[in-house]
Amino acid sequence: MLSVLKRAKLTAFSFIVGSVGMFFILMALSMPYWIWFFTHAVINGVDWLGSITHMSQCFPKYGIVYINNNLNPVTMTIDYECSGIIETAAYTSLLAFYPTYSRQEKVFYLVFGTLWIYLSNIIRLMIVILMVHFGGASLFYLAHSILGRIIFYFLVITLYYNVFTYSRLSQGIYQIFKERIKRT
Repeated sequence: MLSVLKRAKLTAFSFIVGSVGMFFILMALSMPYWIWFFTHAVINGVDWLGSITHMSQCFPKYGIVYINNNLNPVTMTIDYECSGIIETAAYTSLLAFYPTYSRQEKVFYLVFGTLWIYLSNIIRLMIVILMVHFGGASLFYLAHSILGRIIFYFLVITLYYNVFTYSRLSQGIYQIFKERIKRT
């Protein structure tokens, strides 16, 4: 189907079919190894920040974050939904079939976007830890399900905007990166 759409020069339909198809393929292939990798990468990032602030303790083997507070401690599990793999697979799928960029630019934005989504997820979880640490367990739902997700998706939408919509700026970022590599 993708080949037919490309030969017919229907780039919009080719982009849609290719992106959706690749997303489902990536999600099917992500079980269990990529999910494990993303989950442990996130929990190790949270563990590093938690060890600096002493607001949480992480148990990477089990995917558990123990949030310390004075009233009643909270245990949070980092699983499939918190790993960021769905957002990363969607971003990768869209980028792979985006017709504007060359292969080198796609590789650059793949690495850049994956790191951006990872750091956005760490920021989201650290906001949850901060709010629960200082405000108690009653703020967990607000911090995790509402405020943390708003901040996370705001950061991801900012990435999408800069890479897919405002491509002059994003190509400028790639050009700056490319010039710095040439200098070294």
